[in-house]
Amino acid sequence: MSPRDEIPVLRGEDGEGSVQVHQDETMKIEGAKVFSVYGKGGIGKSTTSSNLSAAFSMLGKRVLQIGCDPKHDSTFTLTGHLQPTVIDVLRDVDFHPEELRPEDFVTEGFNGVQCVEAGGPPAGTGCGGYVVGQTVKLLKQHHMLEDTDVVIFDVLGDVVCGGFAAPLQHADRAVIVTANDFDSIYAMNRIIAAVQAKSKNYNVRLAGCVANRSENTDEVDRYCNVVGFKRIAHMPAVDAIRRSRLKKKTLFEMPDDEDIVHCRAEYVRLAETLWNGTDPLAPAPLPDREIFELLGFD
Repeated sequence: MSPRDEIPVLRGEDGEGSVQVHQDETMKIEGAKVFSVYGKGGIGKSTTSSNLSAAFSMLGKRVLQIGCDPKHDSTFTLTGHLQPTVIDVLRDVDFHPEELRPEDFVTEGFNGVQCVEAGGPPAGTGCGGYVVGQTVKLLKQHHMLEDTDVVIFDVLGDVVCGGFAAPLQHADRAVIVTANDFDSIYAMNRIIAAVQAKSKNYNVRLAGCVANRSENTDEVDRYCNVVGFKRIAHMPAVDAIRRSRLKKKTLFEMPDDEDIVHCRAEYVRLAETLWNGTDPLAPAPLPDREIFELLGFD
């Protein structure tokens, strides 16, 4: 890569003292509505993303889900298996993408949902942002984004660096998966700050949060009321969701039990809400001391 072909680096643009890789304008995803799903590790982002993708497909939308996690299990319930990652297949061809075919890295899952696992660099090396960039580049080179209505990025864990925040450069809206507990809401507070930082330079805005695996939503709602955020869905703690992952299926492929039918309806309602458009929220994240005080800790 010659110096003039290098992706420009923004210094201090996304936050004081930050060093962020600027998105190559030729890699902009056009024509599709793009959503990035974030939340604390283990909160159920992949389950939420996969069922949301399935719900969009039930509405007749052409959906592409991109898993952004080295353990590459985001699309597991959509395809029924762990598929090769983009980084794996690129390594197999010595990083010559012209040697790849779409079927080498894209798998068709439930109801036509197209599934991609970006993968990640080896532990302790590289950057997740590079992996996301290479995935989008490969999809564009193979024209996989031209016939897509919805793109969902399922992103690992909390936002701890610019690499993990890279999907926000592509997204129209960010959705945060949380639970009705302190750790999940604390992570949501950090993610809100990250999205707000990215929104200074990119089109991404916050759509709202999904209260997941929670009987109640009082703590989530209290936080939202204080900072100016919004809960846009509630998935109760039902065993059917756990069973669906064990069976390698989305909820839309499970028996029509009452709790499953209820959860399906909530996912479809969420998909309709996102498709119809959400207000661009601009909440004000709390300093650490204030969030501890808000949620009842001494």
